[in-house]
Amino acid sequence: MSDYFVLASATNQRQSQAMADAVEETMKARGRRPLSVEGYVGGSWILVDYGDVVFHLFQEDARRFYALERLWGDAPDQTQAFTPG
Repeated sequence: MSDYFVLASATNQRQSQAMADAVEETMKARGRRPLSVEGYVGGSWILVDYGDVVFHLFQEDARRFYALERLWGDAPDQTQAFTPG
């Protein structure tokens, strides 16, 4: 189980990979290493798992196709309350 899922969209493979790199750099600076990283090579859907926070970085087509938001539609949106730190 995770406390947070972060979903983000990219327009292409390089952008999604750059987003994953930025997530890993930021978390590493805070002393965190991912438990796993999946999908980086293809870049269509990159999952970076830190246990309590899981980042789902999608290319736009993949995000529309999988529509993860519908799975947690009844969960509260914490976007405004979330402040990395």
